[in-house]
Amino acid sequence: MDFRIPLFSGLVILSVACTSTHQNNQKYQIFKYNESAGITSLDPAFARSTSNIWAVNQIFNGLVQIDDHLNIQPCIAKNWQISDNGLTYTFHLRKDVCFHDDPSFRGGKGRPVNAFDFEYSFKRLIDPKIASPGAWVFGKDTRFMAANDSTFVIRLRETFPPFLGLLTMQYCSVVPREAVLRYGADFRNHPVGTGPFCFKMWKEGVKLVMVKNPRYFETEKGRRLPYLDAISISFIIDKQAAFLEFVKGNLDYMSGIDASYKDELLTRSGMLKDKYKDRFNLIRQPYLNTEYLGFFVGNPSDKANPINDIRIRQAVNYGFDRVKMMKHLRNSIGTPGVFGFIPAGMPGYDSAMMHGYDYQPDRSRQLLAEAGYPNGKGLPPITLITNPTYLDLCKYIQQQLNQTGFDVRIDVTPPATLREMMAQGKAPFFRGSWIADYPDAENYLSVFYSKNHSPDGPNYTHYSNSEFDRLFEQARREVNDTKRYQLYLKMNRLVMTDAPVVVLYYDEVLRFVSKHVSGLGSNAMNLLTLKRVTNRR
Repeated sequence: MDFRIPLFSGLVILSVACTSTHQNNQKYQIFKYNESAGITSLDPAFARSTSNIWAVNQIFNGLVQIDDHLNIQPCIAKNWQISDNGLTYTFHLRKDVCFHDDPSFRGGKGRPVNAFDFEYSFKRLIDPKIASPGAWVFGKDTRFMAANDSTFVIRLRETFPPFLGLLTMQYCSVVPREAVLRYGADFRNHPVGTGPFCFKMWKEGVKLVMVKNPRYFETEKGRRLPYLDAISISFIIDKQAAFLEFVKGNLDYMSGIDASYKDELLTRSGMLKDKYKDRFNLIRQPYLNTEYLGFFVGNPSDKANPINDIRIRQAVNYGFDRVKMMKHLRNSIGTPGVFGFIPAGMPGYDSAMMHGYDYQPDRSRQLLAEAGYPNGKGLPPITLITNPTYLDLCKYIQQQLNQTGFDVRIDVTPPATLREMMAQGKAPFFRGSWIADYPDAENYLSVFYSKNHSPDGPNYTHYSNSEFDRLFEQARREVNDTKRYQLYLKMNRLVMTDAPVVVLYYDEVLRFVSKHVSGLGSNAMNLLTLKRVTNRR
């Protein structure tokens, strides 16, 4: 069934709410992309998935934002101060930021944003009745208050240097009380924000349209942002079908690569094939996503379980060729995972660890023998649990490890089932990934902090090391970035030595963009920002 519907009918879609100043004889700039994963909510309190985050980022703003280099920049807060002890953050707000026009406001005209709106928005985020997945951003001991209309103060109980990075998350967007009260649960599909684009219409599973906010507060070189007139998002589930729409020119942008068309678009070295170079641009850069295999090491007293032996875990790390895997199974998209858990593009990335766990099958066999399993003799089978998306990678690893002396079995399970097994500690050997929530390596190292054991935290391996915990807590108190990064390096190397994980690769952001489009940047958080984009199609 074809769910495509016309974006415009007599240009009516641009004529209401965020009113366009164009005349009918002028050409509109519309940016079109597909979201195969679907969007579940346009409420920033539920901006958990990439698809939700991308849409929310067009409609809402927060106190601060990140640029393409992951630097924290002003947004609604024009400047801020941090106390010497790192506990108090004082933000001074712009006075020219208004909410989008909406019937929830008197006369239907969006009013100016003030500090009390942020106080309301943050309290709403942590309200148990809302049940936001972003409630963790503000710990129970975080306090915030509006000192006056233009001054907003946040007080922490303990220093946390990455805190500003947390505030760049879309969870921390400002929302108007009036609209939330008017629409209630329907705020998810009737969002009112301050962003460069206003919500226009959403037929779930079919089309989402956002239109230009003519009163947006940011400018660039004297021009008011955004440059586009509208954004149109389709929801074609089949990625091959979406790819064909992109090739036909019906979409302006495509993110990532799928196995169904990767060899059609890319060479083995990950370059765009010649036949497409005159139609598309390829943007590649490191993505703050580490793909890995995890061992559950939460029962160290179980001597019968071979994965509790550090030598077995190290043998797995040495036992397969990541470089070959990336070339043949990933078309060289990504970096082989031989540098530790912190990915490329993140401060604290440890390039000095190269060859720490490169392919050394003889070393793998030696470690097996030292553990009491010469040539794998007597070694019990090890079952690797994965979801279908990563089956090809896991089969490759299985084949190489079995040549070394292992007996690796593969259990394929749905993603939701695997996540639940990981959370409950019922996955002894599993495939996982960690995508950064905020641009600081502390986010990655928290995966190994003993107080973060799942299901209450992200430590799915249940790794525990008192020295790691000491360094982790020291780093959270260290406000000097250089000193904190050195602590990150020590923790990263400690984890790699203990080997509760097998790092597979560090992913890359891959963006295919029509030649008609300009101004679309890229960043290691894979955040889609469209306010500077133009489309001259």
